[in-house]
Amino acid sequence: MHVEKPQNKLGDDLIMKIAIGCDHGGFELKNEIIKFLESEKHEVKDFGTYSTGSCDYPDIALPVAEAVAAKEYEFGILICGTGIGIGIVANKVPGIRAALCSDTFSAHATREHNNANILTMGQRVVGAGLALDIVKTFISAKFEGDRHQKRIDKISDIEKKYTH
Repeated sequence: MHVEKPQNKLGDDLIMKIAIGCDHGGFELKNEIIKFLESEKHEVKDFGTYSTGSCDYPDIALPVAEAVAAKEYEFGILICGTGIGIGIVANKVPGIRAALCSDTFSAHATREHNNANILTMGQRVVGAGLALDIVKTFISAKFEGDRHQKRIDKISDIEKKYTH
C-alpha cells in the first residue's frame, strides 16, 4: 500500500526549519509570519525581539544569519522597519545571501537565480497580506542552478577574498 507523505497547504512535502527575527520596527509583522509558518507545520525558531521596545537590529540579524550559514535552518526571515539595515548586517556573514523583497516577483527570482537564504522585509513597507504572499513565494521557489550556480560561486570567491 502506498501512503502519501503529508503535505502542507502549499503542497510541499518538506516541512522546513526557518529562523526568524526582527527589531522593534518589525515586531507585529514577525508575529503574523510566525503564526502562518506554524499553521503550515514549519519548525520556526524566534530569535527575537520579543516586544516593541527599542533594540538594535544587528543584535538580532547576526544570530539568525549565523544559524542559517551553519545550516541549522533552511531559511531565515528578518524584519525591521524597512528591511534594509537588518539585511546589511545579515549579508556580512559569509555564505549568506539576504534579499530584500517587497513583492512576490522579486521573492521568486531571488530564490531561483540568487539562491537567497534569508528574506528581509520592512514592516513599514509591506502589509501583512502581501508579506505572507512574499514568504510563501520565497520558501516554495527552488534554485535553478546551472548558469546561476556559476554566479553564486563568484560571490563565494569574493567573500573568501575579503574574509580575514
